[in-house]
Parts: sequence; structure tokens; C-alpha cells
Amino acid sequence: ADEKAEEKEKAEDKADEKAEEKAEVKAEEKAEEKPKVAISAKDVSALRKVSGAGMMDCKKALQENGGDVDAAAEWLRKKGLASADKKAGRIAAEGAVGSYIHPGSRLGVLIEVNCETDFVARGDAFKELVADLAMQVAACESVTVVAPEDVDPAFLAQERAIEMGKEDLQSKPENIREKIVEGRMAKRVNEVALLEQPFIKDTDQTVGEVVKAAVAKIGENIKVRRFVKYNLGEGLEKRTEDFAAEVAAATGQVAEPKAEVKTEVEAPEPKAEAEPEVAEAESTQAESSAEAKAPEASVAVEEKEETVAAPPAPKISAKDVQALRKQSGAGMMDCKKALIENDGDVEKAADWLRKKGMASAGKKASRIAAEGAVSQYIHMGSRMGVILEVNCETDFVARGDVFKGLVADLAMQI
Repeated sequence: ADEKAEEKEKAEDKADEKAEEKAEVKAEEKAEEKPKVAISAKDVSALRKVSGAGMMDCKKALQENGGDVDAAAEWLRKKGLASADKKAGRIAAEGAVGSYIHPGSRLGVLIEVNCETDFVARGDAFKELVADLAMQVAACESVTVVAPEDVDPAFLAQERAIEMGKEDLQSKPENIREKIVEGRMAKRVNEVALLEQPFIKDTDQTVGEVVKAAVAKIGENIKVRRFVKYNLGEGLEKRTEDFAAEVAAATGQVAEPKAEVKTEVEAPEPKAEAEPEVAEAESTQAESSAEAKAPEASVAVEEKEETVAAPPAPKISAKDVQALRKQSGAGMMDCKKALIENDGDVEKAADWLRKKGMASAGKKASRIAAEGAVSQYIHMGSRMGVILEVNCETDFVARGDVFKGLVADLAMQI
């Protein structure tokens, strides 16, 4: 039924176009007495660049407007918008899923824009429009819906109640108050609707006008269907301590044991200055006493070393360390230690590292993770897209290649 309705609409459009062409031909025939203006190739080229219309349309527009490029551009625009209005009722089930990830990966947008045919969806003009619309959503913090009619009625009722209860309206008559509230509500609705926003590349136009102009230029109905926007860490608990406070806390923890050691050591009491002969005698006695104790001390150290001597560590080759690093992704020293603990067996060492890492990961699971990245995956053909947010503890880790690789893999997995 939809296909038949679409065919019927297209047939009607063609009939209208033919009727318009006939009317134009008749008008031209009636205006034969009016001399034709000489149109230069330079003017046609300039008008094509401004309007994006075909060469014959540009030539005709210039003739209709006495060779005035600006007037011809306006003529083409009006003609195109009139044509766009006719196409607005057509079914648009093709199109593309586009995305925008802001530098730093802290903000991301996924958007679906529909057109009538996959031929148009593959074109550069349509792709550029989708990219611009995704960036537009990212730039508009207040935008939550595509069009004013998409606004939730519950939201409208709540906003209306707030406006009606404001003090500046209480003294006004009921009919005046209603008009003021209607105006404020219209403004509030436009603030959250994408199509009502000033276009980021040309603030003299709204997004809706840009889409309509694209319909006129491309020749197919275009609809912005839906979008979703992610802000990194939105709604998550964040650390309250700043970096300076963390450093101060860490410094305090390190300094505490040092203070205890200092209290245990007592400074020697100052002695009265001894006579030269007495000092020399005491020095000689101390040296002889130290020499006598030295052999005993060395024997004791040797005996202690013999009792605590560990079995010789297995010989670990650089090749094994490299193989384990490649397999596990662990650091060189961790790999070497794992191989020593497992008698040089690479497979056992890899399992040892994995278990050790899992145990460590379990301890970290309760930590606050409010940093991270917003990423996307658009499948070939732009018919399917994914946006996701993955969090970690620090932005340092978020900037690392390992974390970025994980986020990209997860997007593809979804």
C-alpha cells in the first residue's frame, strides 16, 4: 500500500511538473516580444557555484532575471523550496547513520538521516549534510528532540505550570497572561528542537531551512529521524580531591614513619674538650677494640649468609621474556619474575600473570571511574552505527593506545 501511495505521489508530482513546464512555455511564447538577454558562461558558472543547480536551470534563471546572478539565485531557491514542499510527504526509508566525536573523546553524537534512495545516500552532498547535522547536535547543549512536535507533552505541561506560576504574571489579566505564556512556551520548545536551531555554518539559516534547501538541491525528501548524544561521565560520581590534595596526602603518609624514627634516636650529649694526651689514648683504645671485633663479625656474617642462601634462580633467556611479553602484554620485569617463579615455563608464567592480574583487577573494581572516552563504530555502508562510553580512573589512561583499542573493540563488538 505504501509503495502504491508513493508511486501515485510521484505520478502526481510529474504531472504537476509537466503542467508547470507547459505554463512556462506558454508564458515564454507570450513574451516573445521581450528580447533575450545574452548570458555569459562566466555568469552561469558563478550561479552554479552559488546555487548548486544544473547548467540549464542556471541559464534559464539568468534569462528570467535579466542576467542578475543574485536575483537568479533567489529565483532558483524559491523554485527549489516550492519543489521541496511537494517532496516532504514522500517516504524516506534509505539514508545513513552518521557520527561526530569531539576531540578528546569526551562528547559524541550518533544520528540517523533518511532519504528516498540509496543512490542519494551514497552521494557526497548527502554525506556532508549528515556530518554537519551530527556536529550541530554536538554544538547544541540544550537540544533533545528533532522537531517541536517531538517534545514530550509531560514536559510541556510541567513548563507551562512553571510559567503560569511566575510572579511577574500574577498581576496581569488572564487573557494577557495566556498569550505571554504561549510565547514563552514556543521559545522554550524551539530551544530543545534541532530543526529550530541556527545552523552552525550559517547562523542566518535554521537547521530546518538547511535540510529543506538540501531537499531542493538533491531532489529527494530528507528527514532527520533520531539522534543520541553522550557526555563523558554524565551522572557519574567523581573524585572530590584535586591533584594537589592527593600529593599532600601522599606526602603526609610518607613523612609519618620518618618522624617516628627521629624520636627514637637520641643525640649524644656534648662532651667537655679532652686534653690532647687523653684523647689520643682513647682513640688508640677504640681502634684496637674494633680490630679485635672485626674477625668475629665477619665470621658471623658468613655463617648467616650460608643459612639464608636461596637456591639458584633458573636461567631466563631474553627470547622467553620477549615471548611472554607478546603473549601477556605485561612489563619486562613482571615477565622475568613470572618466568623465575615458574622455572622458565612460558605457558605457566602467562597463567601466573593472568591470575595475578585478575586478583589485582578484583581489588580495583570498586574504585571511582569517571574519566574515559566516548567512541563510535559505523558499519560499512553507514546503515548501522554504535556509540558507547567506557570509563576509567584517569585521563592519562584514557589517552593511551591500549585503552583506545579496547574502546574501539567494544564498539565493534556491540
